[in-house]
Amino acid sequence: MESIFTLLHIVIAIVNSSSGQEITCSLHGEHAYPQLWKDGNIIIGGIFPFHKRWEITDSSYSVIPTINCMSVDVRAFQYSQTLIFAIEEINNSSSLLPGVSLGFKIFDTCNSAALGVKGAMTLLNGNENSVSDQICTKPAQVQAIIGETYSSVSMAIAKSIGPFSVPLISYYSTCECLSDKRKYPSFLRTIPSDYYQSRALAEMVKHFGWTWVGAIRRDDDYGNNGMAAFTNIAEQLGICLEYSLPFFRTYSQEKVLRIVEQIKSSTSRVIVGFVTPWDLEILLQVFSEHNITGYQWVGSEAWIADLIAATLDKSNILQGAIGLAIPKATVTGLKDFILDIKPLKAVGSAIFAELWEALFTCTHTVQNSSENIPACTGEEKLSEVENDFIDMSLMPIFSNVYKGVYAIAHTLHELLGCKQTCPVKKQPDPNTFLEHLRKVRFKTKEGEEVYFDKNGDPLARYEVINWQKSKEHQYEFVTVGLYDSSFPAEDRLAVNMASIVWAQNLNQVPKSICSESCPPGTRKAVQKGKPICCFDCIPCADGEISNMSDSIKCEQCQQDYWSNPDKDKCVKKEIEYLSYEETMGILLTAVSITGAVMTILIGIIFFRYKNTPIVKANNSELSFLLLFSLTLCFLCSLTFIGRPSDWSCMLRHTAFGITFVLCISCVLGKTIVVLMAFRATLPGSNVMKWFGPPQQRLSVLVFTLIQVLICVLWLMISPPFPFRNLLHYKEKIILECSLGSNIGFWAVLGYIGLLALLCFILAFLARKLPDNFNEAKFITFSMLMFCAVWITFIPAYVSSPGKFTVAVEIFAILASSFGLLFCIFLPKCYIIILKPEKNTKKQIMGK
Repeated sequence: MESIFTLLHIVIAIVNSSSGQEITCSLHGEHAYPQLWKDGNIIIGGIFPFHKRWEITDSSYSVIPTINCMSVDVRAFQYSQTLIFAIEEINNSSSLLPGVSLGFKIFDTCNSAALGVKGAMTLLNGNENSVSDQICTKPAQVQAIIGETYSSVSMAIAKSIGPFSVPLISYYSTCECLSDKRKYPSFLRTIPSDYYQSRALAEMVKHFGWTWVGAIRRDDDYGNNGMAAFTNIAEQLGICLEYSLPFFRTYSQEKVLRIVEQIKSSTSRVIVGFVTPWDLEILLQVFSEHNITGYQWVGSEAWIADLIAATLDKSNILQGAIGLAIPKATVTGLKDFILDIKPLKAVGSAIFAELWEALFTCTHTVQNSSENIPACTGEEKLSEVENDFIDMSLMPIFSNVYKGVYAIAHTLHELLGCKQTCPVKKQPDPNTFLEHLRKVRFKTKEGEEVYFDKNGDPLARYEVINWQKSKEHQYEFVTVGLYDSSFPAEDRLAVNMASIVWAQNLNQVPKSICSESCPPGTRKAVQKGKPICCFDCIPCADGEISNMSDSIKCEQCQQDYWSNPDKDKCVKKEIEYLSYEETMGILLTAVSITGAVMTILIGIIFFRYKNTPIVKANNSELSFLLLFSLTLCFLCSLTFIGRPSDWSCMLRHTAFGITFVLCISCVLGKTIVVLMAFRATLPGSNVMKWFGPPQQRLSVLVFTLIQVLICVLWLMISPPFPFRNLLHYKEKIILECSLGSNIGFWAVLGYIGLLALLCFILAFLARKLPDNFNEAKFITFSMLMFCAVWITFIPAYVSSPGKFTVAVEIFAILASSFGLLFCIFLPKCYIIILKPEKNTKKQIMGK
């Protein structure tokens, strides 16, 4: 609706043309002329929203509509006073633009983009009643324009005047979109962009540990673009928005109630507000009606340091609010100048009268006297009333207007080549002026450095403001921190946590998260269909850890490490092998040594009674060799205990193989001798000449050398070696001896088995030979036990894990050795020691 009047202008012009009338471009109504003005050599334009809203009257389309501006905004008058103050200060300066007088023309936008564009075009082209070719090609009427407050209006103005290269310097429009120089080539500002504000707000929210927040944004370019930037940065920092609700003060009651219901049903306890004080006025009223309190508000610079917004909160809804504000600033003499509004009266009596009526609730017109409104005397004093005009809480914004005017003055001073005086008093070319304005750099009288970056934006600095109640139950804006974009990322935000008072007057940071933090040892798993801030905590798998809170994944431990029970640290894997220090190793060592000692004792007994019939009858030479080999068998089991090394791995299997073959060879020799001895008793048999002591020794040597050869080949081709088995157990390392060549191992074992089987068969055949003490029968029992042990050893060896594999092998060695020792020698010792009367040739020969 607000642009209808512009369309009607075109329609009327077309009608006039068709009726033969001369075409003229006319500026209609009071908006064609500035509200405040002053002549000068060079004019600076100003565009301010002196009114908060507007309405169109007579929209019948039969006449040109009229826009009526309503509800005076005293803030805009403060801004305009700042512009006038800066110009007056420059005109009175002897060092800046000496000899040049600056003038101004200030227009009212009524918070309307259409009126803002109209005012800007008037500042560029003048307010003549007709347009000629000469007027169309003349320079702009103003050097630059200061304005506007709202980003939407500034966007419309900047896009309109951009092709003319006339700068628009805004003091309050923060939309990030205005930094796009392709769309807005002549736009600059003295207030930081929302890009920096959005980033600072997101970093502040992250700093306080809030990852689950809601947002309310003004439904215009300022709110939508600012919230879009905040959302983008928040996602990068791991912050999720439960909701982002648009709001405008003209929304219907139904829309507002939907917003209220969504906030009440939410679980987040933090609300980020990209709104203005006028939006808050309605929101606070609705929140109060629905008792929506206890939320932690995070505010943008548009309202967080605005005293009007603070006075609107009657229900402590915004108590503890925290946000970013333009740093405090002081412009010497500005406060007294603003409060002395006589300059306003001098340059614009009509708008001054309207302001005066708003400030003192009086009237200048006789028609309103019947409404019991006192008449304005003109002698009223601002010091005697309390109103928004005397509030200086927006001094930082006033300073932005001040810096904008001085940026123009310093650029003019440089371009005009001013020294003692300025030689030329006409305004420079717009393109040249804009180029130099972007590069201007100066310090204010308070020492603040002013300059623009490549996007026309100033350096971003903010104060962190906290709303705290005073003893008088009034809100105070307490500075609790600083944000400076020029610092490194980790140092930009500095906050004094101890000085903050949070929502509901708490001293502890409120919690606003979708899911509780995942402790070390777990990882986050996003809940299906929900934002990444809503997650479950899944324990890390075995062998994986997470050593910090809220890990998104678990890290795999290195090969030699394993996760501890809490899954928050990798610890060295336990190295497992059969050692001498553990119980099993001690027992097996004791049994092994016991067996060797027993074998030696039996050898001593046999040596002591070597001349007795029972020792002689059992082939004493082979018996002593067998006892020696059994001693070695018992002792070789000790090589299987202890930490595996290169030498122990090679020794344990070769020593075991050779000693057992030596042992079985002796038993086999004894068995053959027994068989051949009874064969020799047959008439005409001389078989014993082939099985005398030399032949027995040779047979033992040959059988043993075959095993030695197998072992040598094994060691030469692929010997056993220490091996770290990481596969059998994930949580520990088995230190074992790898066989190297499996064929070599099974060849050694198979050869022992072959000899044992042959010995068993021969002893079994001789088990019923006629003597009182049948040697073959005891050999049969010993070989039966030997074979039974090693047959059961094979599956046990294959299936036993870790150190138990070694224990099984040692057990088989000891069991088979004890079997041979007990079965062959124990009966003889029994006779020798306990039954000496049976140790006679007669008893042994029998019948």
